[in-house]
Amino acid sequence: MVLISLGACQKEFEDLPEQNNEEAIKASSSTAQLIKSTSSNDGSFDNIVDGASCFSINFPYVVNVNGLDIIVNTVSKLELIQDLLGDDDDDLEIQFPITVTLTDYSEITLTDEDELEDLVEMCQVLDDDDDIECVSFMFPLKVYSFDITFQQTGSVTLENDMQLRLYFDNLDDDDLISFQFPISLKLYNDIEFAVNSNTELVDVIESAKENCDNDDDDFTKEELENYLVACPMLMKEVIANGESQATQYLDNQMRFEANGAVSINRSAGNTITGNWSTAKIGSKVKLKLNFTELEDISLEWFVYDEGDDRIKLIAKDGNKIILKKGCDIINNDPEVFRQILKECNWVINKVKVDDGELKRLLGYELTFMADGGATLINGTSTKDGTWEVRNNSQGRLVMAIEIADEPNLSFEWLLSDREDERLEFSMDDDDYELILEKICPSNIDDLNAAEIRDMLKTGKWVVTKYLDDGEDETSDYANFDFTFSALALVTVSANSLPVHLGIWKVIKGNDDQLKCYLNFGSIGSLQELTNNWKVVSSSAAKLELRDKDDDGGTNVLIFERK
Repeated sequence: MVLISLGACQKEFEDLPEQNNEEAIKASSSTAQLIKSTSSNDGSFDNIVDGASCFSINFPYVVNVNGLDIIVNTVSKLELIQDLLGDDDDDLEIQFPITVTLTDYSEITLTDEDELEDLVEMCQVLDDDDDIECVSFMFPLKVYSFDITFQQTGSVTLENDMQLRLYFDNLDDDDLISFQFPISLKLYNDIEFAVNSNTELVDVIESAKENCDNDDDDFTKEELENYLVACPMLMKEVIANGESQATQYLDNQMRFEANGAVSINRSAGNTITGNWSTAKIGSKVKLKLNFTELEDISLEWFVYDEGDDRIKLIAKDGNKIILKKGCDIINNDPEVFRQILKECNWVINKVKVDDGELKRLLGYELTFMADGGATLINGTSTKDGTWEVRNNSQGRLVMAIEIADEPNLSFEWLLSDREDERLEFSMDDDDYELILEKICPSNIDDLNAAEIRDMLKTGKWVVTKYLDDGEDETSDYANFDFTFSALALVTVSANSLPVHLGIWKVIKGNDDQLKCYLNFGSIGSLQELTNNWKVVSSSAAKLELRDKDDDGGTNVLIFERK
C-alpha cells in the first residue's frame, strides 16, 4: 500500500472534506487492488447453471431442466432450478447463445457448450476469480483524483460496484485518488462498518476476506490429499498438448500414496512410478505430478470439478485429466459382486460394439442364476447362457458372459463403473460398452408405472410429435398406429395392416424416474424411436417422453390415443 500525505496540496477544485487522515491511494498499489476485488462482479450466484464464479450469465436466458424450459430473469428462478435439480444436475441444458459478464464487467457472447466449458476451464486454471464476496461497499461514494504534483484534477460520485471497478480500471498506474470519508462497508452477515481512513478500509476488507468463506470455496489442501489417497483411481480422460491420449492412458490405474509416491499401472501390465505433492496457491490447491518417463502429465494441476466418484484436473494450455474412483471395482471380492448380480434382473440400457451402438438389445433383461446359468429375455423369447465374475491380472472385476446366438453380448466385460442400481462395463478403450440397470419387482409393481402400462394397453396410439434434437420429424410416423399388448409387444400398423413388431416396458427406475423402453430394432424410421425414454407427463390419452442424446441434444416423443 502506497500512502502519500496531502497536507500541502493546492486545491483548484472544491475543498476536500475536513478529516484527520487525508491520504491518497496510488492506482497501482495493493490497496487499489483490494478495492477493485471488492467491487468486481460476483459470478458465484448462478453457479448452479454455469459452474464458475469468475463470470455470470446475463438475464434473461433459457435453460431446460428435466424437460422443462425455464426463462431465467431473476435470482428466484435460479433457486427454482436448484429445487428441480436436487442433487443431480445432469439434466440441465442451456440454450445458446448467451452473454456473460466477467469480473471486470466486460461482456462476451458464447455460442455453444464448448465455448462455455473453455471459459470455465480458463477461470479455474488462471484462478480468474478475484472478487471478494464477503464484504461490499455502500453507495454513493465520492472520489477525488490528483496528479503527481498533488494538484486535484477532479471528483466523481460513484453509485455502484460496476462504476467503482471501472473507475479504478481506467486509472493510470501513477494516478492518485482519495475517498471522501467516512464511507460504509457491509459484511456478509449484514453488519455495517464505518471507516474513516484508508488504513481502516484495508483492515476491514482484509479481515472479512480472511474470516469468511466465499460461496465458491474449492478443495482445501487436506481435502484434496484425502480424496486422492482414499481409493485407486482410473484415468478416464487425458488431454496433453491439445490432443487426446486415450490410447496411452485410458483406464490405467493411478494410485496416490500418503508418503508422496504415485504409480500408474498400465493396461499392458507395467507400472510407472513417480511422486506427487500439493500446495495452496491463492484460493486454489495445486497438485504437482512428477514422472521421469511421463513428461506430458508431469505438470502442475488445479481442480476444475469434483464429485463423489470423480475429479477433473486442469493445467495450462488446455491439458486435462479426469480421474474416477475405483473403490468398488479394483481389488474387490468377486463374491460380493456375484451377489449383487443375482439379487434382481438387469435390463440392458446400452450396448456398444466396435464403437457402434447396438439398439437391437435395448430393454432386454438379463438374469444371473446361482448355478452360473444366465438368461436373456425380451418378453417373448428366452436365450440361455453362462456367466462368471473374477479379478483380472490388474485386480479389476471382470464379468464373463456367454449367451447363445448373441456374439455381440458374449464377452469378458471389464467393470468400469458400479453404483447400487447401475453397472457399466467396457472393453478395448471404450469401443465396447455395456450398461445394465437393476430391475426388481418393486420397479415393475410401482403404481405409477402400472397405471401408464394399463393406459397404453387401451386402444390404438399415434405419434403426434417427434423432435429429433429440435428438428420436427413427426410426419415420418403419420401413417402408423401403435398397439401395446400385455405381452411386452407393440404392434405397428399402417392402413390397418401390421408392418412391424417391437417390444416395450414401463418401469420405475432406481433414480425414481419413470422410464419407457421402446425397441423397434434398427431398420427404417422406427429405429429412431428405439430408446429408454424418460416419462415427462402422462394423462388418460397422452404420454410425453424425452431423452438426451450423447451430444446433449433433446429428443421429444408424444403419443396420443387415436
